[in-house]
Amino acid sequence: MTVYDYSATTINGNIKSLEDYKDNVLLIVNTASKCGFTPQLEGLQQLYETYKDQGFFVLGFPCNQFNNQDPNSEKEIESFCKLNYGVTFPMFEKVDVNGSNAHPLFQFLTKEAKGLFNKKIKWNFTKFLINRQGHVITRFAPQTKPENIKDDIERALLS
Repeated sequence: MTVYDYSATTINGNIKSLEDYKDNVLLIVNTASKCGFTPQLEGLQQLYETYKDQGFFVLGFPCNQFNNQDPNSEKEIESFCKLNYGVTFPMFEKVDVNGSNAHPLFQFLTKEAKGLFNKKIKWNFTKFLINRQGHVITRFAPQTKPENIKDDIERALLS
């Protein structure tokens, strides 16, 4: 199994197969609009702009599972991200990342790259780096700033 075996609904309500991103390096992130880590959206956008021409995408998945930090509608989330952080990378509909209702993609990601103590996602802005073959390379903690994973992205782009 790879991430290409999954699909997700875009923030605009369209079902998108992740196979559409085949042969690209991906950074899949669970986001939130009202989190202390929300300013990372700016850094994620910067990574996307820097590397998109080399086959890199950030995929944002809003999540409201952590202290109700993204309670708004998809339309409001999209507007917030664009207006406040200039987000142009692909965003998807709000998902659960933990528990019995976790999106199948996140069930796969957490199985492939466990956290420090277990596979459960602890907070918003957990990041999963995916290679061009659709396999999880590594998982980054929420507090890992986007600019601190540039080297990992560059190595993945060269593979």
